[in-house]
Amino acid sequence: KYKENLIVAAPQLNDWGETSAEQAIALTEYLLSNYNIDPDQVYLNGYSGGGETGSLVMEKRPELYTAYLAVSTRWDGELEPLVEAETPVYLVVGEDDSYYGSEPLKETYARLYSLYEEKGLTAEEIEQILVLDVRDQTYFSEQGYSDQHAGGLAFAFDTQVMGWLFGK
Repeated sequence: KYKENLIVAAPQLNDWGETSAEQAIALTEYLLSNYNIDPDQVYLNGYSGGGETGSLVMEKRPELYTAYLAVSTRWDGELEPLVEAETPVYLVVGEDDSYYGSEPLKETYARLYSLYEEKGLTAEEIEQILVLDVRDQTYFSEQGYSDQHAGGLAFAFDTQVMGWLFGK
């Protein structure tokens, strides 16, 4: 419901590492080569283990994607290629995520922010390409979830989160 003409590719992980990251990149390249897709509207979303894989994709080919949404996960990839490409990233997690907690994404946000500052970006410029969104239990309870990690599914229906992604 967010975009009228949208192709959703949802590959399953073969691992939480290099193999799945390479396959996600290959699938994206295949779709771009074989379908009439605007290369300025290619988005990546990773939830849980898929988010770990997505962070590796952002290490390898951040320029291939318009923006990346990392949901209820942690960051495994290197940050420097992402900073060089300035691909927008939205990090969203529950404060007390039962699998990862929120600290890994908070730490990633702080490291990315610092790297962007070192690169010379202003706070306003950084805020356009980097968002940390940590939700409390109230948000998940209102969506019908008692577990914050499982409740990460609710972000796909959150107009603020998805509006940011598709607004890039």
